[in-house]
Amino acid sequence: MPLMQHMHDVLQGEISSAGVFLLRLMLAAVLGGAIGLEREFKHRPAGLRTNLFICLGAAMYTLLSDALAVRFLGDHTRIAAQIIPGIGFIGAGTILHNRSNLVTGITSAATLFVVASVGMAVGGGLYVTAVFGTALILVCLFLLGNAEQKLNIKLAVHTYEVTGSSADGIKTEVNRALESIHAMMENIQVAETRQHVRLQFDLEGTRKEQEKALQALRESSVLESVTPLGLVQTE
Repeated sequence: MPLMQHMHDVLQGEISSAGVFLLRLMLAAVLGGAIGLEREFKHRPAGLRTNLFICLGAAMYTLLSDALAVRFLGDHTRIAAQIIPGIGFIGAGTILHNRSNLVTGITSAATLFVVASVGMAVGGGLYVTAVFGTALILVCLFLLGNAEQKLNIKLAVHTYEVTGSSADGIKTEVNRALESIHAMMENIQVAETRQHVRLQFDLEGTRKEQEKALQALRESSVLESVTPLGLVQTE
């Protein structure tokens, strides 16, 4: 009987607090999902599910840290304190170094870091702080990237494909066109076909520099066609 009574008391206590816990977990999932959607739309390595799970997990660990400390008389922040190094490990996995000196994923890693803090805020019952933090993160992700491009202060890498009669002739002509912005081709790839030679390359520069380079390439009489293939994993 004492064992049954103990189990009854434990279940009753857990059920009484389950409503608050479930509300916090649902809010963490919604806030993390909102940030994840923005990342998903931009095709980032850490998208909807990643951000949602990290926010939900941070909230759950924060809840567990407090609940277990109450039950077993421990440190209320012991488990929650390990969230930060854990997120640092995950964030490091989103930072990629490829395509010569191009490093991508830093913004995604930083987003995971702040998403975890949103989850911890929700788990700690700081709802207003969590909602405001989420709104501020979304504003920064949506607006600051566009502002950097419009103000012409952000360097970006674009990929272009040009065609011509010979690889050497194409390279010489592209280098001539890029000389006006003092830029160089990177990650050059050449493919020969029966009709012509295709050459793809990356070009780093600001928005105005990219526009000036594209105009110079299209004005060339040596190149048969010039096709911009878009940005390379912008943040």
